[in-house]
Amino acid sequence: MTASHSTGSAAEVSLLSSNVNPCPPLSERDRQAEHSRFVQRVRRRYPTELSCLPPGEPVHASMQLCLAQLRERGLSVPAALRVLRQLVLERLVVLDCEQGAPLEVITRAVTELAELALDAACTLAFADLDEQHGAPLYMDAQGQPQRARLWVIGMGKLGARELNVSSDIDLIYVYDQDGETAGNAQGRNRISHHEYFGKAVKHIYNAVGETTEHGNVFRVDLALRPNGNSGPSAVSLGALEEYFQVQGREWERFAWLKSRVIAPAACVKDRGANALRGAVLPFVFRRYLDYGVFEALRTLHRQIRDHASKRAAGNPGRSNDVKLSRGGIREIEFTVQLLQVVRGGQFPELRTRPTLDALQRLCKAGLMPPATAEALAQAYEFLRRVEHRIQYLDDQQTHVMPTHDDDLAWLAATLGFADVCAFLHALDMHRELVAQEFDTLLGGPTTGGCNGKGCNGKAGANGRSAVDDLQVVLAQLPPAFAAKVGQWCDHPRVLALREDTRARLVRLVQRTGAWLDEGRVSEEAALRMADWIEPLLRRESYLALLQERPSVHERLLRLLGAAKWPARYLLKHPGVIDELASQQLLTDRFDAAQFEAELEARRAALHSTGEDDEEALLNLLRRAHHAEVFRTLARDVEKVLTVEQVADDLSALADSVLRTTARWCWARLKNRHRDEPSFAIIGYGKLGGKELGYGSDLDIVFVYEDEHENASEIYAAFVRKMINWLTVKTGEGDLFEIDTALRPNGNSGLLVTSFTAYANYQQQRGSNTAWTWEHQAMTRARFVLGGGAEGPHAPPLSDRFDAVREAVITAPRDAASLAEEITSMRAKVRAAHPVRGTQFDVKHSPGGMVDVEFAVQYLVLLHSRAHPELRANTGNINLLHRAEAAGLLAPGMGEAAARAYRELRQIQHRARLDEAPTQVDAAQVEDAARAVLALWQHVLGRTVPA
Repeated sequence: MTASHSTGSAAEVSLLSSNVNPCPPLSERDRQAEHSRFVQRVRRRYPTELSCLPPGEPVHASMQLCLAQLRERGLSVPAALRVLRQLVLERLVVLDCEQGAPLEVITRAVTELAELALDAACTLAFADLDEQHGAPLYMDAQGQPQRARLWVIGMGKLGARELNVSSDIDLIYVYDQDGETAGNAQGRNRISHHEYFGKAVKHIYNAVGETTEHGNVFRVDLALRPNGNSGPSAVSLGALEEYFQVQGREWERFAWLKSRVIAPAACVKDRGANALRGAVLPFVFRRYLDYGVFEALRTLHRQIRDHASKRAAGNPGRSNDVKLSRGGIREIEFTVQLLQVVRGGQFPELRTRPTLDALQRLCKAGLMPPATAEALAQAYEFLRRVEHRIQYLDDQQTHVMPTHDDDLAWLAATLGFADVCAFLHALDMHRELVAQEFDTLLGGPTTGGCNGKGCNGKAGANGRSAVDDLQVVLAQLPPAFAAKVGQWCDHPRVLALREDTRARLVRLVQRTGAWLDEGRVSEEAALRMADWIEPLLRRESYLALLQERPSVHERLLRLLGAAKWPARYLLKHPGVIDELASQQLLTDRFDAAQFEAELEARRAALHSTGEDDEEALLNLLRRAHHAEVFRTLARDVEKVLTVEQVADDLSALADSVLRTTARWCWARLKNRHRDEPSFAIIGYGKLGGKELGYGSDLDIVFVYEDEHENASEIYAAFVRKMINWLTVKTGEGDLFEIDTALRPNGNSGLLVTSFTAYANYQQQRGSNTAWTWEHQAMTRARFVLGGGAEGPHAPPLSDRFDAVREAVITAPRDAASLAEEITSMRAKVRAAHPVRGTQFDVKHSPGGMVDVEFAVQYLVLLHSRAHPELRANTGNINLLHRAEAAGLLAPGMGEAAARAYRELRQIQHRARLDEAPTQVDAAQVEDAARAVLALWQHVLGRTVPA
């Protein structure tokens, strides 16, 4: 659907300026609140009562004082509330129009007035009904009687604390327990809780919503309750949960997004309404990325536009509605809420009610460019201030621009404009920007932009079913892809789909076929996409995402066409596909600080709603890790990153996951005895050398240094918890395989060792000492994370580890003995990985990567004592260059071996991405193998063991 430009367009607003031509300059006198007919009425009607409201901004406390004074003057509570509202709004007109009060001051005051009024109304209702029917009671788990509670839930702007000055209030009433009242003083007139709270709703309406000689406090709308106006006025929590699961509609998720319990005040203060979250949060925010809501919001927006058009048909002035017309407040709210609902299930930090706060969070999460977020925020604040001034004129719930010249001049003056023309120009500018952003996000064609052959617009046209359309499109597809798609025509998964979901599938096939015809994608990519999507057909959100985002669809096909492994990864973790929508995907690199900050923000958001249980945090870690791996994978396949950069980013990601896991596990450890653990993780192998690949396991050793009497037991429990968090499979998969075989005494040793014991083992102190192969491993070891030190002057564990590592690799060694031991270890590795036939294994064949790694380890262990430049763990390529520069290798030998090692790593990396063997034709790598063998012969003085 393309958003209509016929209702309330910017051009129509501009027509207003024709009534004010030329535009006379405005003065301070034009800003006076006295221009408001509403203000004039209040000042005439309540001249003596105006002083009851304390000076300054109306806040809850000052409104309570005013209410008390009005009661002392003989007004009943309902009457006093109505007069209070008149006084508060008169004050707000003065603050806003004459003194330029911030928008937040106005919306907060109106919201707090509603909260105060509803709390007072609840108190009145319960007192009266308790006297007639007794309290609504139920028995708790201990068999003790407890009072059932009614929760008054504010929806929309009331829930978000951004109520406008003449707004009605959207309410839903929910009670927590079914049962029966206790009866009156005589034990009579018992009624069900359903009846009791239904009567309470009527009582509250009479106190707040009924129109009297003083007007009303707020107009009350209950249409958002379950089953709308045909449903009961108050529902039980159990009935609400069942409604969400069985009947809840997509548009209701947007309505409940801003819901908040606002009364009675006691329930808000004691958090008694927290049980409501368990029903609301899963309904609003789905666990997966929920692109299926796009069409629901399109439909809702179309209905609102149609309604606005009908209202404007007999009154052209109504087409200039700053809320409902094109580019209005509602389109900003829809834009923000759509992004929140789509992603809020997986990104809890996006769950916030106020629109301006949500814009900031969307920007921080990278879902909206900063310039766009700032422009929408400015437009929202501008349009809300215009809306308030429209309502100040006559205290009417309207959003339509006035047509009288003096009213327009007052609006412009109170907003600080020099004349009406400047005001209308600003209004046009803001509304056009909002409309463009809204159309960009939601206003595109629902067909997903298919424009190639076989794209017939709306699937299912001319009375055909989606399956019929699928059969029709087969003739336009290449043979292999057509054969695959043809299997879907009678596939049980496809036949089980709803018709609209099958129509989405048809449109995706049509678009893919069009791109194949244009040569934009390969048939191999299309086949892999079909294999990927088939098991996921019942998860309709993925079809919706690909339909709504053609750019994601095309990027997915390019990624799948490049290699096999991305398809397997996407099948295991389909949720990461949404990363393809990011504009920064191919331009950014992994940022550890940002990654960890986002994780902490999400954990804090879960904690704020009581959802931060262990399973939620495990899944949070996994989703974040899988998404970041996928980002790196996409950059890798698109050749944005080198093999070394891929390894750097994957290694940095592993470090971040380990740091975060350690923090969270320690915080949740029952027997922890200090705020921060005195503990460290030492990385070995590919993690230590920052050469991780996709799916690499982590070689790590855990050490601690803590004098607490139970330290060994505490850190053992901590490490077991960490390993479980890292390796256990949840619904979101796992993180890493963990290998701790390099700890002192290997698999027969303690899982976590004191640092002193670790140092003694590595430095050959005592009878239990490390082997040469363990010293080889130490050349690639590094301090990954940790902190703490016993005593104020003790060096940190990172410094102590660096000292131990340096002592180990610089220890004096006999060259011949070391060469013999390393050659012997190389022979064992070769025997464990035999290479059959004439193919060349890039890792294990003579002249392969292992030979480079062993030769470098020999150079480090033998020569770093005399050559400090070899001590740093900078990777094999860099160390080869340093060895050549130090004169340990013949001129050009280090460069040649480094070039060969890089070439072999690239071959290995590409083969693994495409799930191909790492054995290649020997002639392909002849030069690289020759350079490696020359290195081995020069360094170790012997041939590679066969």
